[in-house]
Amino acid sequence: MDDISPAARDVFARTWTDDRPWEFLSRLTALGDRMAGTDGDRRAGELVAEAFEDAGVRDVEYDPFEMACWTRGKTTLTVAAPDSRSFEAVALPYAPSADVSGPLVNVGYGTPDEIDEKDVDGALAVASTTTPAGGRFVHRMEKFGYALDAGAVGFLFVNHVPGQLPPTGALRYDEEAPAPAAGVSKETGDWLRDYAERGGEARLTIDAETTPGESRNVEGRVGPDTDRELVVCAHYDAHDIAEGALDNGCGIATVVTAARILAAMDLPLGVRVVGVGAEELGLTGAEHLVDRLDLDSVAAVVNVDGAGRFRDLVAMTHASESTATVVSRVADESNHPIRVEEEPHPFSDQWPFVRAGVPSVQLHSDSGERGRGWGHTHADTRDKVDERNIREHAMLTALVVRELASDAAAGAVSRLDDDDLAAAFRQADFEVGMKAAGIWPTGWD
Repeated sequence: MDDISPAARDVFARTWTDDRPWEFLSRLTALGDRMAGTDGDRRAGELVAEAFEDAGVRDVEYDPFEMACWTRGKTTLTVAAPDSRSFEAVALPYAPSADVSGPLVNVGYGTPDEIDEKDVDGALAVASTTTPAGGRFVHRMEKFGYALDAGAVGFLFVNHVPGQLPPTGALRYDEEAPAPAAGVSKETGDWLRDYAERGGEARLTIDAETTPGESRNVEGRVGPDTDRELVVCAHYDAHDIAEGALDNGCGIATVVTAARILAAMDLPLGVRVVGVGAEELGLTGAEHLVDRLDLDSVAAVVNVDGAGRFRDLVAMTHASESTATVVSRVADESNHPIRVEEEPHPFSDQWPFVRAGVPSVQLHSDSGERGRGWGHTHADTRDKVDERNIREHAMLTALVVRELASDAAAGAVSRLDDDDLAAAFRQADFEVGMKAAGIWPTGWD
């Protein structure tokens, strides 16, 4: 990487002590509610646009899109037997207004095998937010969908992290779910499992509304004007119960900081920089972006969802040998470890691109713990962030983008094949869960 220009090297050097990433994150998290379709979401988009322009991103503009706006009302969870008592619960986005009752059935981690072992017909299924070690992480949408297919009338999602932290997270992609679900704390889950063993019954009542709404992507460009381009993105929305500092305030702060470095670099391809809206409610902003762009002109995508949170950078390369090669080269030449995970998944903004055959990498980071930790709870606050991670991961992100642009310009970045992708998702044991969640592509059958 000796060919980096003096101007870019100067920006790299200043990044080590730059206080703007922290200032941006502070302003973003101070908004509180950044749920897609709300006023906080609109104000967050304005902050992203200002930050892009300050970083040297040109032609910054808003690209609005329609989405299903979900509004939270009151949620109650009451155990009717063997005791009579109420617990705190948080409705999961796209849960409908509903009032359901039934026996509590503990389905453990909520994997398909565990649900198959229990009779959940007419029941409230109780499942953990985590999954067994040694296998892939089973997503909330898969657990919910599979439980409903087995006859459950409701779903209770139990955090595996202590601290009275009921979790949230969408049940469907940009549409109302067919049955109610709520998150409960680890401590509440302990009681629910106990009651389930004793034949307990519960009632879940949710007041919520899904209506037509609008969010927006924030777009701009760095580098030359070329026919082909790279897309670098991070979502800036968050759930309404927390500040969303880790998920994904750190990610969008990393992209803003990386954009400042990229704007000073000599790049062989243009780069479209995007703050993506409505990721948490169904990857809706990314879907809109894919629908609008000429994907033949998109050489590759770098999605920053999870980078900047923790010390160790992880590159999820989603079955792309091309992006894995680039990340490994950056790690070697920068003398900085980046763990490469080739296994794909459909639960972040790279998915619509991957599904269309665009080689992608998701930059994440590893806390050493399995699961989201404080993410998707009211504990996802700014005090959890170490700003040094944002600055360092931004520098690595810029290097990955630069190297990926160089390889793409040289014709060394290959498209993804549909058959190979379907095989990779089947190899990772995703087919059953994705079909239960309603997101398995019809062309892959």
